[in-house]
Amino acid sequence: MDRRARRTRRVVAEINVVPYIDVMLVLLVIFMVTAPMLQQGVEVTPPSAASKALPPEDDLPVIITVNKAGEYFVSNAEDPKSSLPLSEVRILVEAALRDKPKIQVLVKGSGEANYNAVMQAMIIAQQAGVEKVGLVTNPSGNTAPSGGK
Repeated sequence: MDRRARRTRRVVAEINVVPYIDVMLVLLVIFMVTAPMLQQGVEVTPPSAASKALPPEDDLPVIITVNKAGEYFVSNAEDPKSSLPLSEVRILVEAALRDKPKIQVLVKGSGEANYNAVMQAMIIAQQAGVEKVGLVTNPSGNTAPSGGK
């Protein structure tokens, strides 16, 4: 009987991490596949200018994009790649300001866009209640197209 008392099993105090590694790898693959799909906006080439970058903020700015055909796109729209009339642009900017009064509103015009179309976007933003409207440009010497994120 004395032998049986000594043969008690010891508790194994180790954590099996293999299932956690499997889950991590699956999540990594999912994020790698979905990350390119998260980029939104319309492809335009803004004019180049010598300017300083704005300081980063927590909230993403509302970007009104004007392409060379004079169509308007807003980054916070349900479908940022569909063109909108100016009346809907104003409604979307007003809604963004209601949610976050200090949000930045930027106008991103294509280099080939009509000056009047870009000015109309700025006027609509001011009529919606934006105090300062920013313009998006490419840094000097960089004329590569940038996505309207």
